[in-house]
This record gives sequence, structure tokens and C-alpha cells, in this order.
Amino acid sequence: MTRWALLLEYDGAAFVGWQRQASGLSVQEVLESAASRLVHGAHVPSIVAGRTDAGVHAEAQVAQLDLPATLTAPKVRDALSFHMKPHPVVVLQAAPAPEGWNARFSAIGRAYRYRILSRRPRPALLAGRVWHVATGLDAGAMHQAAQSLLGRHDFTSFRAAACQAKSPLRTLDRLDVRRDGELIEIVAEARSFLHHQVRNMVGTLKLVGEGRWPVDRVAAALAACDRAAAGPTAPPEGLCLTGVRYPMAVFRCAPATRNTVRSSPRQG
Repeated sequence: MTRWALLLEYDGAAFVGWQRQASGLSVQEVLESAASRLVHGAHVPSIVAGRTDAGVHAEAQVAQLDLPATLTAPKVRDALSFHMKPHPVVVLQAAPAPEGWNARFSAIGRAYRYRILSRRPRPALLAGRVWHVATGLDAGAMHQAAQSLLGRHDFTSFRAAACQAKSPLRTLDRLDVRRDGELIEIVAEARSFLHHQVRNMVGTLKLVGEGRWPVDRVAAALAACDRAAAGPTAPPEGLCLTGVRYPMAVFRCAPATRNTVRSSPRQG
């Protein structure tokens, strides 16, 4: 058997999240069901870099499967994608994993993008891909407030009540807010995130963008270490996993490389 690294893309609206649930269809179930078709119906367990929630999308999710060594990378990619039809999930790349590699525990960074459509008319082309906010937002103020969250902190104020992480301590490497026309894009990077951390930070920054909160209140919310001190949880449809970083090269020309490059935020 060979351990295969998989680069996946999926529309989260169709699923209850990555992880198998008691009811509803998960990305994990679709992938593992497709993999079983390649080994005569045997169960093939998967491990994933980030367990996305219901409604959250992925441009560059990374998972692993153990499959027969006789398969080639193009065969693994194409066969899995074929057997996952008609569900909105595909394998972009497949590669034999480096020795000792693990999709989850070998990861040293994860990147997410959250998009807000800030305009009065509701979205048509971007429906299900953005959080529609009908009022104007000050992206510059949101970016300024976001910088107070950088570094290593107790993120209890931005942690879901159901979070199973042993510690609320996390190191946030990047939290940029930039405007591109009517779209406001928030990019977050860290080694790992708490459950709902990105969506809770976005919901809080929206209050700043609306002028309901002063910039310095975000730092105060962080220091409170109390979920009630921060803003609401942003809806899942605006969130997308855009990249996972590893200390070694796993894929050839992986989208994650482009998506985790730092750039200067455009304010507006």
C-alpha cells in the first residue's frame, strides 16, 4: 500500500462539513466511499488537514488515503474524482506522500479567506460564496482592529463553546482586511485555529466596519477571555480554506503556495 496525499476542492454548501455525522452527507463520507471503489469495497479511512464546518468551502484542502501501490497519481486523481460524482468535490492533485508525512500533524500552517459582499443588492453570481452585508463597511478600520489580534494569545473570546481543543492559546500570523470594489476580503493564517475562530473574528470585525465598535474594542474583547465579549459568529458561506503549508514539498505547483504568500493589504 502507498500513502497518497490528495489536494481537494469542494463546495461546502452541499455537506454537513468534512467529518462524518450521524445524519447528513459529509465530504469525508464521499471521499472514503469513492476510495472503497478502488479496493473492491473495503473501507479506506482518511485523515484531513482541517475539518471544515457545514457550509465552509475549500480550494486547497489536503487529505491522505492508503491505496494500492500499483495505482499511479493520475489514476488516483481521476478515479476518485469520477466516483465522487455528482457531489461537488474533486481531487486536484494526488501524489505519493513523503516518508512519515501526515496530512494533519505534519501541517505547519493553514490559510483561510473570508469574503463579505458590502452592497445593498443581494448577490446573484456570488450567492453561497459570500456574507451579504447590505450596509457600507470601513475596511481600513477593520484592518487596523485586526492587527491587535496578531501574535500568541488566549483566544477564548473567539472560540466556539463546542471547541474540543485542549488549550485556547493560538498564534495568529496574519489577519489582513482589504477591499476590492464591493468585496471585502479577510485573510487569516496560523499554524492552527480554534473551532469557529475565524468566523468569530470576522463577526467582530464587521462591528468595527459598521462603526458600531471603536477599533480598540477588539483588543479589549480579546483580553476579556470571554466569548460574550466578542461579536457574533459570521455565517459559514463566506469562508474558504485556501491553503495548507508543510515543511516539505508535497504537491507539484500546489495552489496552497500561491494562496499563502503574504501581500500588503489594500485599504478602503
